[in-house]
Amino acid sequence: MSFEYLADPESGPQWKGILPGAPEAYFLRRGEGERAMLFTDLFTVLLSGDETEGQFGIFTMDAPEGRLIPAHTHHDTHETFYVVEGKVRVHVRDRDGTQTSRLLTLGDFGFVPAGLAHAYQVEEQARVLGVATGGFERFFQQMGTPTDHPTADQPPFVPDLPRMQAAARAHNMDFLPDLAWPEAGE
Repeated sequence: MSFEYLADPESGPQWKGILPGAPEAYFLRRGEGERAMLFTDLFTVLLSGDETEGQFGIFTMDAPEGRLIPAHTHHDTHETFYVVEGKVRVHVRDRDGTQTSRLLTLGDFGFVPAGLAHAYQVEEQARVLGVATGGFERFFQQMGTPTDHPTADQPPFVPDLPRMQAAARAHNMDFLPDLAWPEAGE
């Protein structure tokens, strides 16, 4: 078995320092960025709040077909979903309590404003481009684990409950384990 996807804990991941950390022009090649595994999904930060003075961050998610990501809400983070490949079902509970679900496929876009409960499920292996309020892109690194491997073809990383709770607190979000979605294929 090969372990080239693991970041060296002594020196950190090889991608460390690839983003400038300030509003400067820069470019990334395909597969570059700050990568972290979270469950079976690879998240790659392409632009962080550090480069946009906190305005927004951009990341990708490469994920196999899988289980429903539990309901949660971001109290001050807006989030987008742009499907580059595959199929992702996004569930949202509006402010009036109405629940909606939409299957997003190649080229489809979804927006979930801050404060709305939502969940998603990858229904067919997918690549999603996400944009969120600046700083939130670091959630995936905090809850997941850094990796140097550029694809999701690596062992999953399952965080323990204290790590999940700490990441949620740090990013002003709540998990909503009792919220069910009628159309969800859990």
